[in-house]
Amino acid sequence: MIKRVKAIDIVVNLWTDEAMKYRSKSNQSFFVDKIGISKETYQGISLKEMLNRMDDADIEISFLIANKNGQLGLPSSSHLPYEVVADAIKKHPDRFKGLAGIDPTEGMKGVRSLERSISELGFIGAHFYPHWFDMPPNHARVYPFYAKCVELDIPIQMQVGQSLVYNPERRLRSVGRPIYLDDIACDFPELKLIGIHIGIPWTDEMIAMAWKHENVFIGSDAHSPKYWPPQFINYINTYGKKKVMFGTDFPVLGFEKTRKQIDELNLRNDAAELFFRENAIKLYNL
Repeated sequence: MIKRVKAIDIVVNLWTDEAMKYRSKSNQSFFVDKIGISKETYQGISLKEMLNRMDDADIEISFLIANKNGQLGLPSSSHLPYEVVADAIKKHPDRFKGLAGIDPTEGMKGVRSLERSISELGFIGAHFYPHWFDMPPNHARVYPFYAKCVELDIPIQMQVGQSLVYNPERRLRSVGRPIYLDDIACDFPELKLIGIHIGIPWTDEMIAMAWKHENVFIGSDAHSPKYWPPQFINYINTYGKKKVMFGTDFPVLGFEKTRKQIDELNLRNDAAELFFRENAIKLYNL
């Protein structure tokens, strides 16, 4: 059993009553029936309850995403205003940090909003869901956002791997192959790129991108550790120990359940320290 270290969770969704006002109600069946989130959690939890759950799992800091899930007006799309996440951070600045969701269809207006989230609200990075926009991450419309991230010296994380059917009325293609990060990393060698959700079912592709490019990293969220591919566990434990960061995508994965499953993997102590906190501290300049 490895020694538990205080963790930094780099992928967390704010699930308070205030945040739920902005989330699409049409996705409940997906989260409850498909993913297995309890109805009680899905309905929303307070910041106090969230912090209690973080404490139980020895999670010191969570990065809260101000999600932009698709272009507004389309079925099941939603945007969580940056200010809602900023309010939660103001209440607990030592426990929460903010990530600004991006919508490539917003063009330069969206780029300027991203900049304000950093300069005025104190967010520390950006976040992108390619499949929600039916737009691969190497699409030209995303490039202005990457350029701004380089200018601001902030990382951007994005879902790679397959997408799921969140709403049968709008089936989203799996446009986030990890190999597309190759184009971005070649075009923006200074950009800090994080492929979250492990890249399943293309985990080998994601590992290859992180191994090839010094500016490409991996987030371990959204897939239960007990189902992680063996090559991913080996990568965390050995030659990739400086390239992978802990995440849950809460409430997709519960904090404590995820920690327990990782404990059972018996990571090496040096690898665990890097994975759970040190890599995130370095990449996000904490």
